[in-house]
Amino acid sequence: MKDYSKISDFVNGLYVKDGRLINGRPNSMMGIEKISKMRQAVKRQDNIEQISEGIQRAKMLERFMD
Repeated sequence: MKDYSKISDFVNGLYVKDGRLINGRPNSMMGIEKISKMRQAVKRQDNIEQISEGIQRAKMLERFMD
């Protein structure tokens, strides 16, 4: 990551480059929000695995029933 503090137009993480306002601030996501998103991702992955397992079981039962 660049050290933007040496840029003369640097104000609270914002600076001007080629006439455009650039946001050089770090990600504003808090730790609690990160953990929440990680939990949601884990829960979603569990649901995907359950659905996949159900499909596999259904295919196995289909083979045995024929």
